[in-house]
Amino acid sequence: MDRERIEDGFTTTDPLLSNHEDTLAPATAAVVFSTLVAVSGSFVFGSAYSVFGSIWTIGAMIGAVMSGKLADLFARRGAMGLSEMFCLVGWLAIIFGRNALWLDIGRLLMGYGVGVISYVVPVYIAEITPKNLRGAFTTVNQLMICCGMSLMYVIGVIINWRLLALIGTIPCIIQLGGLFFIPESPRWLAKAGQWKECEASLQRLRGRDANISEEAAEIKDYTETLQKLSDAKMIDLFQKKYAHSLIVGVGLMVLQQFGGVNAIAYYASSIFESAGFSGRIGSIAMVVVQIPMQVLGVLLMDKSGRRPLLLVSAAGTCLGCFLVGLSFLLQDLQLWKSSPLLALVGILVFTGSFSLGMGGIPWVIMSEIFPINVKGLAGSLVTVVNWFGSWIVSYSFNFLMLWSSEGTFFIFSAVCGLTIMFVAKLVPETKGRTLEEIQLSMNSYLNQS
Repeated sequence: MDRERIEDGFTTTDPLLSNHEDTLAPATAAVVFSTLVAVSGSFVFGSAYSVFGSIWTIGAMIGAVMSGKLADLFARRGAMGLSEMFCLVGWLAIIFGRNALWLDIGRLLMGYGVGVISYVVPVYIAEITPKNLRGAFTTVNQLMICCGMSLMYVIGVIINWRLLALIGTIPCIIQLGGLFFIPESPRWLAKAGQWKECEASLQRLRGRDANISEEAAEIKDYTETLQKLSDAKMIDLFQKKYAHSLIVGVGLMVLQQFGGVNAIAYYASSIFESAGFSGRIGSIAMVVVQIPMQVLGVLLMDKSGRRPLLLVSAAGTCLGCFLVGLSFLLQDLQLWKSSPLLALVGILVFTGSFSLGMGGIPWVIMSEIFPINVKGLAGSLVTVVNWFGSWIVSYSFNFLMLWSSEGTFFIFSAVCGLTIMFVAKLVPETKGRTLEEIQLSMNSYLNQS
């Protein structure tokens, strides 16, 4: 296969794509256990998110910058283990810290660990699961983040912060122990040239009696093709052949963050209080809505597809922000005494809609669309964009609210409206396709246009 064909991509009629079996692979015990171990680290993400807000975002951005390189250098399991060590040491610094400096060091270390986790966990899950289950299993990562946040919201009002931090160490220990019992990503092993280990890992994941010959051959053929190219550098990401993947990956993260999710997550209580509603009741109502909607998203991911869920989710967040903005406007104009109730409804609509799709699907798609030779670099870039957007929104939110409460949420609503158009025009449907099929078709799409 010549270099020109490699760099220009393949057509969707390539034998590599057409010969793949359409059988539905089962959720084996190895896949389920490996996923649970991987996402247990994401509980730390959710719990730290709730406890410390945006303070640790700087550490997360540093971790995000290095996440792709670490996942390529130490493999997926090694990167997860390293990130959990940082999180565990961070929690311990907080538990035993005697002054503000130790608390800040703990936050920084945890932020770094979470920055790595946020990339490597969805990538690992996407690389080990069969195509018919990949969306649901990868979205379990977001579900675990949601559970971590919800648990900390609930128990944080009845126990002190040191005990809360002690609870946060439990998922770190679970993942560190579990990593010894789960297989490495077969796609990373293939990239590393460890073909026997790749097949052994794939066989373990698919079941002892499963026929893995076609899937293994597809992974091997695709990986060998990419290895004929020179090592990717950051500048290589901006070539035309990767433009579609990069626009989709970065665009979804920008729209996710600038749609206002972290502003609402960090300042939910103060938003409720500003609107004249009980902050505690509102926060509990958010928890009640979040988890069922997140579970629904997991169940629908591989049935309805990514695009329909994203469109419904973006429409819901658009409506939710509009209702919150309208409640502040009516309050300022003193036109409706029930405007606090409208703010509650708006935030619950936003929270439920975000949990359904926009919370998890951008990470699912990020883990699917980049070829293995640039996945580390591209994943780091996309993850940094996400965390940088989080920092910008959380930092500027108070200033925006002082400027105009209703205007802030109308801006968020407009961004969510743009998300609908972005998804409709640019985001591909990846349901039921192997990672290799997705990546080859996206590359060839641009080179043929």
